[in-house]
Amino acid sequence: MAVLPNELGIIVYAPALVDDDRRPLAIVHGMEGALPGLRLEWTLSEKEVLLALPRRDEWVVSDRADNGFPFLCNDDENRPVTITGWENPNGLAAGSPPHLEVHGSLHLDAAGIAAGADVLAAIGEGARAFWGRATPSNAAVEISQQTIDPVRKPGVPPRGLPALRFPDYIRSPEIPHYLGWLNYWSAAAAQALGFPDPTRDAELLSRARRTASGGWVVQLTDAPLDLDNPAHLDTLKRTYERFPEIGGRAAP
Repeated sequence: MAVLPNELGIIVYAPALVDDDRRPLAIVHGMEGALPGLRLEWTLSEKEVLLALPRRDEWVVSDRADNGFPFLCNDDENRPVTITGWENPNGLAAGSPPHLEVHGSLHLDAAGIAAGADVLAAIGEGARAFWGRATPSNAAVEISQQTIDPVRKPGVPPRGLPALRFPDYIRSPEIPHYLGWLNYWSAAAAQALGFPDPTRDAELLSRARRTASGGWVVQLTDAPLDLDNPAHLDTLKRTYERFPEIGGRAAP
């Protein structure tokens, strides 16, 4: 399914799945519980035809293609909601093992915006993730252009945003590679970043919430992040300044 401009894209990064791992089912059930009325009981054929899944839970548990879990969606093509996961063989930090990436999406309408933080928290907690984000697709594309390297990916980050480094320059998997509109930080990630600091993080704390495991969902702006909005762009830049560990920018 193609990325749409009216999509809230979700990615969380978690330890790789192990035998009899129940996290995929926890992710799916958590996402359904966070968005009222959502049922992720369909998938898509190779020709992108909706297929009903009468034994969905069994399929999620048993199908470990790519050491992840299969693509699931709702049955509303006008307001699609999706979730899937796979193992990335690369580490999230220097010398770290393969990891699980969970990719989801919500329709960027009033219901999706209202539920975004709860959905991200549910996926992050269900995956026992290190960190993750939910960001409108247009902003996510530009944020991805911040990660550069003189040899592997030369370039200049857009809009005066800071240059971010490749994962092999990051010291631990708990440290986020970049920011999003909504940011899921596990308790370990928050500790690595030094969040929260009551004297410096009052604005972020006004839009943040704790998770059941002691992590945080940190929302940068009231409305979905729009980099054409100067106030949003300024907030993103200031948050990067506050957390130089993000993207491997801190001095060794």
